[in-house]
Amino acid sequence: MMADHSAIRILRAQDYRRMPWKNGGGETAEIAVFPAGAGLEDFVWRISMATVASDGPFSSFSGIDRTLSILQGAGMMLTIGDEGPVTLTPGAQPFAFPADVATSAILINDVITDLNVMTRRTKCDHRVTRHRFSGKCQLETVASGIRILLCQSPVTIACGADGNYAMGAYDALISDEGSLRMVMEGGGPSVVYEIILTPQD
Repeated sequence: MMADHSAIRILRAQDYRRMPWKNGGGETAEIAVFPAGAGLEDFVWRISMATVASDGPFSSFSGIDRTLSILQGAGMMLTIGDEGPVTLTPGAQPFAFPADVATSAILINDVITDLNVMTRRTKCDHRVTRHRFSGKCQLETVASGIRILLCQSPVTIACGADGNYAMGAYDALISDEGSLRMVMEGGGPSVVYEIILTPQD
């Protein structure tokens, strides 16, 4: 369900839409997409989680930039085009690369779950930051854009005068105002992924 406030939406993990991969090799939980209801061929931005159970190629998305983060599992090695393999682990910062270059993955140990952020290159830019903290963590404001917070562990997010939001594991908060002051607080070591989406003029 979503919060009623016009600038804040709360998305609960149990409500995410599940759909097959573009190449049929697995299933994705779609967290949010714009425009609402957009498919794989016409989204401007898309945030999702996927469980990867075997080695293999990634789906190709023409004109799309993507960033991957490992949420669960030991990690995987990515080979992108002619470049050498890149190792992604849960403790690493998110990794950005073009989604229209041939990419394949080898799992380090067993099944992993990843966070996938994709934007259409001519319409939107993005950046993803992994925040690991104990106690409180204040986020920097941005001049413009949309902020999405994916909470890997339960936290409370204070959004200025807009109130406090109790977030469960893998719940997401979307703010249409990147300039809104936000403070996150957890009961112990906490991890939150911050996604900034900046539409192009």
